[in-house]
Amino acid sequence: MTSRQNGFKNTLCALGMVAGAFAVGTTQAEAADPIKIGTFLSVTGPASFLGDPELKTLELYIEQINEGGGVLGRQIELIQYDVGVDSKKAITAVKRLVSQDEVDVIVGGSTSGATMAVVPIVQKAKVPFISLAGAVAIVEPVKPWVFKTPHTDKMACGKIFEDLQARGLTTIAMISGTGGFGKSMNGQCTKLAPAYNINIAAAESYGPKDTDMTAQLTKIKGVDGVQAVVNAGFGQGPAIVTKNYRQLGMTMPLYQSHGVASRKFIELAGDAAEGVRLPAAALLVADMLEDSDPQKAVVQAYTKDYSEAYGGSVSTFGGHAYDGLQIAISAIARAGSTDKQAVRDEIEKTSGYVGTGGVVNMSATDHLGLDLSAFKMLEIKNGDWTIVK
Repeated sequence: MTSRQNGFKNTLCALGMVAGAFAVGTTQAEAADPIKIGTFLSVTGPASFLGDPELKTLELYIEQINEGGGVLGRQIELIQYDVGVDSKKAITAVKRLVSQDEVDVIVGGSTSGATMAVVPIVQKAKVPFISLAGAVAIVEPVKPWVFKTPHTDKMACGKIFEDLQARGLTTIAMISGTGGFGKSMNGQCTKLAPAYNINIAAAESYGPKDTDMTAQLTKIKGVDGVQAVVNAGFGQGPAIVTKNYRQLGMTMPLYQSHGVASRKFIELAGDAAEGVRLPAAALLVADMLEDSDPQKAVVQAYTKDYSEAYGGSVSTFGGHAYDGLQIAISAIARAGSTDKQAVRDEIEKTSGYVGTGGVVNMSATDHLGLDLSAFKMLEIKNGDWTIVK
């Protein structure tokens, strides 16, 4: 096995054993049919920083699985559509995945807006769907056929509020994007604030095409008593907020969401990113983890595989795709078939899975399976990530 395959060695061995166990009951025709995994991602456009590493990750590991013999003696076929940030394109793509491509499972949906737009389709078609988007509304309330791998916006609010409490800060302002994720996180933070004794003294917003947030930040700067600012958003908007923040001489702590957890944010924000804090997955700080951390070997292996295959740094977004694929193929292996009901049931039974996002324990009432311990609070220092102790 090559070095690129090392990170997947244990999974491939496990799948191989499962494949052998079911080989007796598998006809030659069934064995010849590929397992179809569908995906719809924001590979191009303003959210390409999400979709590009997600697609690369799916392609990389599906290649590895196929080289190792596939799953249940069958190869995996990836069927993908680039939908940008257009929810209508997402709807068209998922309808095609379900009715024409007849996929066995869907792992995709880079943005919360695209994911929520297709939920009614997968629910009606009864196709297992693992989303790669952040909004808690994707899995709360629970929808029988819908799961997700990224930490939620609600969790991000909780992690940020915990850090604010530790710093003795109680009065904040929020500035949020008007897209699906920004709106959702703003709403979740507003609901959660009283439980942490956090007072939101001001709230501003910006659109996806805005290139200057000076006016909104100037209003926040003029509000007495604000001790910190929380930005709910993803894409280029948070980098613009960060630059404008420093240009206005604002020195109070600035928090971003896990929606900017990639090297791209640091590159876009430049020196203005110094001191910014955000909750993120352990993947960004793989080598900084304690040796006793169960995630360390997983995130180091993923980092090595991805970097060798594509160069550059990893992002948590590619990690979400890795976890989604792992959970999906493991469920298929345990189910012993691609029967959609059986696969759905096995996804829901996912327990003790150590992934790039944390240790996942799903149930009939929890289609994410992560808690706040899955988040690390990071601070940007000298142009790099550090773990807040």
